[in-house]
Amino acid sequence: MESLFRVVDHDQVFPQRKSILVNGPVIVGAGPSGLATAACLREQGVPFLVLERSECIASLWQKRTYDRLKLHLPKQFCQLPKLPFPEDYPEYPTKRQFIEYLESYARHFEINPRFNECVQSSRYNETSGFWRVKTISNSNSTKTEVEYICRWLVVATGENAECVMPEISGLNEFTGEVLHACDYKSGQKFRGKKVLVVGCGNSGMELSLDLCNHNAQPSMVVRSSVHVLPREILGKSTFELAVLMMKWLPLWLVDKLLLFLAWLVLGNIEKFGLKRPSVGPLKLKNTKGKTPVLDIGALEKIRSGDINVVPGIKRFYPGQVELVNGEILDIDAVLLATGYRSNVPYWLQEGEFFSNNGFPKAPFPQGWKGNAGLYAVGFTRRGLSGASLDAVRIAQDIG
Repeated sequence: MESLFRVVDHDQVFPQRKSILVNGPVIVGAGPSGLATAACLREQGVPFLVLERSECIASLWQKRTYDRLKLHLPKQFCQLPKLPFPEDYPEYPTKRQFIEYLESYARHFEINPRFNECVQSSRYNETSGFWRVKTISNSNSTKTEVEYICRWLVVATGENAECVMPEISGLNEFTGEVLHACDYKSGQKFRGKKVLVVGCGNSGMELSLDLCNHNAQPSMVVRSSVHVLPREILGKSTFELAVLMMKWLPLWLVDKLLLFLAWLVLGNIEKFGLKRPSVGPLKLKNTKGKTPVLDIGALEKIRSGDINVVPGIKRFYPGQVELVNGEILDIDAVLLATGYRSNVPYWLQEGEFFSNNGFPKAPFPQGWKGNAGLYAVGFTRRGLSGASLDAVRIAQDIG
């Protein structure tokens, strides 16, 4: 057995071999969820190995986010376990500040992921009682197949591992630029251009605002209903206010109060083409995972007409789009703010814990632990605070 396997911990340099026995859990993903789990395991004295397909931690934040991005929630709701944000950080840290925080977090807890390791498959062997995680390593300009064998497997690839590219009639015939939000950095290159933004979530709203600020002419597709809430109410974070009210009041009443306060601050938004869902914002988030939009200025641009709200798309033509109401718009570019999805079904061979959509079958807060040493972190649809809660529980369970 010793000739086939080598017992290692997180910070050893691996030789290029086919099979490696890992002394501790394997964590797949070096985003905030994976880092939080690793830090909590470190505190428990449990060795671990983190695998990351990219060449850096938090690759979604570093490579696939736009320049103006800030955390949408106050920093106290976004910090990872065991290490708060620096005191001099603003209430809503910038993208760069959050990345710096994550990098310092990794250094503080001595988390050294194995980068450029793309997991191809993971399956549990009932005979041996071990997980077998097969990867392709792209380090040193050579591709190497490696199989990691471990007792525990922590899935930390998250809710946003892959871009969702919608199939829209005629999109392949459109002659202008088509860009997913993950590749958008700034509206500067679209100055003076007519841009169709497909999607009206937080990304769609914020990208439309950024386009306005760079003197582009955005039209935002609002195909279905959407909850828009002010980011702050009476100087207090709307999210913080909701958390406070939830301690004393039932969810349905908190929803009604939030909508009333939003109406006082924002007024009637339906006249601008933004129809509210029949289900309240918190209930919708809990049941469907659909996050309400926290307005940071886009609504003012919608009121002024700088952001044009349009209904759903029927089809594209070269340089044009036809809407479901029959209107035809001339456009120069299309920006797809159509979200992300989990990629777990593509590589995890398991059918009991995860569903076909790549999320745990069990609802929050039971969705962090499966059978046979399988765990999930960052799939709660409750942001960084949900991931942190998962990480603490997983480390305590393994430790």
